[in-house]
This record gives sequence, C-alpha cells and structure tokens, in this order.
Amino acid sequence: MTTLIYRLLSILLAPFINMHMRRRVTEGKEDPNRIGERHGYPSRPRPQGRLVWLHAASVGEAMSALTLIDGLLEYDDKLHVLLTTATVPSAKLIAHRLPKRAEHQYAPVDKYTAVQNFLDHWHPDLAIWVESEFWPNLIMETYDLGIPMLLVNGRISPDSFRRWSRAPGMVRSMLQCFDLCIAQSLPDAGRLGTLGADNVTWVGNLKAAAPPLPADGRELERMQRAAASRPCWLAASTHPGEESAIARIHKALKARFPDLMTFIVPREPERGEEIKDSLRRAGLEVSRRTGLEPIRPDTDIYLADTMGELGIFYCALPIAFIGGSLVDRGGHNPLEAARLGCAVLFGPHMERYEDDERILIEAGAALSVRNAQALQDELERLLADPAQAAEMGRKGRALTRQNRQVRDALVAKIAPYLQSAGALQEA
Repeated sequence: MTTLIYRLLSILLAPFINMHMRRRVTEGKEDPNRIGERHGYPSRPRPQGRLVWLHAASVGEAMSALTLIDGLLEYDDKLHVLLTTATVPSAKLIAHRLPKRAEHQYAPVDKYTAVQNFLDHWHPDLAIWVESEFWPNLIMETYDLGIPMLLVNGRISPDSFRRWSRAPGMVRSMLQCFDLCIAQSLPDAGRLGTLGADNVTWVGNLKAAAPPLPADGRELERMQRAAASRPCWLAASTHPGEESAIARIHKALKARFPDLMTFIVPREPERGEEIKDSLRRAGLEVSRRTGLEPIRPDTDIYLADTMGELGIFYCALPIAFIGGSLVDRGGHNPLEAARLGCAVLFGPHMERYEDDERILIEAGAALSVRNAQALQDELERLLADPAQAAEMGRKGRALTRQNRQVRDALVAKIAPYLQSAGALQEA
C-alpha cells in the first residue's frame, strides 16, 4: 500500500518535479544538454545483444562500478553495459574512463513516466544496483517487467537503517524485488536481512577493488617537483567549516615547518572563490588552480578547486586528511588515498565508511583523530617523520592490492544471472 501511494503521488506531483528539475538546471546541478535523460528520454540507441544496466548514484559508487564493469566485460566478450548515475560530477568523472561496450546515461528521476520511458527504451536483460540508493518507482517497474535485479556492494548505514525502519512495508517490498543482495560488509548484510531482503550474501567491499584515481602524467610530475622541495600535506574533499580549521592548523605548524605548504581539494570546486577569500582573510598566501596561479616560494595554500584531479594529489603528496570527517558529513572514501600510497588521517565522522576506516586502522595505514587539535598533533608527528608516513602509505597500498580479488568474487556471483539472461534471450 505504501508503495502504491508513493507511485500515485509521483504521478500527481509530476508538474512540481519538473519545476524542481528546471530549477536544478539553473543552479548548475543538472546538465542542460542532457536533461532529457533525467526525464527518461535517451540520447543514445540501445546496443544490440545482451545489455546489463548498472545504477550507481554518484562519484563514489560510479568509481566502484567501473571495476565491476571491467570484470563483466572480460567475462562475456559480447556483453554491453549501461551505467547510470544521477550527478553531474559523476558523469564528468567517468566520461573518459568507460571501456568499449559500455556507455553512460543519467538515471531517470523517480517519477512514473520518466521511469517508463527509460525502461521502454533500454529494457536491460539484467539490472545491478550499486550500494544503497533505493528509488521505489525505478525498482518496482524494473521488477514488474521481469528483469532480474541484483544489489551489489549493498550498504545500509545505521542512520539509514533507522530511517527505513519507519517505513517497513516499503523497504521490504523493494528489497524483495532483488534476486540477490550482495552486501558491502557483514553488518550491512545483517541490516539488509532485518529490513526484508531474502537472499543476502557477502564477499567483501567492492570499493576496495576499485581502480586507482586517474592522474595526468605531466601535472603529476609538476606537483611532485613542488612537493619534493617543501614539507607538504593534503586536505581532500573538504566541506565548509573544515577549511577554517585547516588554516589554523597550517599557521600553527609553520612554527616548526617554516616552508610548509598545504594542499586543499574542496569537495565542491565551485566554492573555490569563497574558500580563497576566507584563507586570505586569515593571512595566508593562496595559489588557486582554476586561475592557473603558480606555486610560489611564499605559497601557504595550494587550492586545487578543479574536478577529477584528486588522483594527482594523492600520488604526489605523502599525507592525506579525508574531509567530511571533522564536520558531521559522514566522511569520504579513504581507500582512494590509501591505494595511491598516502598515509591517511580522518576525523571522528566516518559513518559512511566505518568498515573502510576500521580495516585501514587495523592495517596500520590510517589514523583517526577526535578533533582539529589532534589532527594538528598527528600531522606534526608525520611531517617530522617522513619514514613513518611512507610506511603507512606502503601498508595502504598492500591492503588495497589484496582486495582486488573482491571483483572476481562478485563477477562469479553475478555470472549465473548473466547466463540465465543469455538463455532467455536466445529462447
């Protein structure tokens, strides 16, 4: 009944949803050239033959999906893959990273007509949802068409579990549409089962098997030269409230390391001008990447307010603090930094990545700090002991190399459903 009410509301509220999407275009949150895709109108023809559709909500999920796509295409050399995401940054990030026989479309907004348009055109032979973005219309309509559905790297955080527990009928109806739920961790598997998923298993975390973030060779060499001559550290994917703490930390650490340079890569590059102004008001010399401002001998902060270049800075710098963790945003993926050899630090708010946090700490590749002062203390210790930072980075690389077997285990779990889809198509 709850699902039926949701469907009826999405039909009745369609004009308001359309208005909301137009506003998002004007705010730069949607791609105006591809907004039709969000309403279910395709911009590409459906490829001939078997098609697997993977849905990954945003940047982190899309990066996880890339390694699974490679595995599926290696398994079946006639298979085609459609990857959908819902955000502009995710589309930009993967634009040049999809292999042959794979293509990207924006996911349809969860209104009834958009979902119908999308499924009528693409009609995949198998649907794979990555992680935890559950949209009732999209799930239920896919199920009603008889398309097998799998949940891969399924994640239900404690907060999400509490929220979904308030709508037990709806979440149970959605989860029981999945033929198989492969959880990201054992606790996630338990929460999925409690919410109503029937066939739940676990093989490991797909994010641990994701490919390294890309790094342009010429730019990497330039950043490595800059980092080689001065003590440096990186604050990655920062949020409002964290940059001011980073400014205070930088000023305090300069008493011991006069040549210190701090690199900041904000989570939202469009905040670059605002961040630059606040740092300069704090008395710091800032070089901004989007303005092509060079790194000078007196540069305190290098503000890399660009999209898709985080891999350059993880490769070039020895220590990385993961943003969204000093403020209550749930953190960001720390495995990306560990995979490229950084000693990893994060604050107390890593709720979205609690399992990654745990395994990195246990491996000796990362440290958790309770507040900005503790972050300053650990940074001072690691900057004074480069060998310790390098050892943490080495352990992080080793850990992520071990986890690449997760992809193969997932492909093995998915293979029977690919074979069934092929048999049905041939029939």
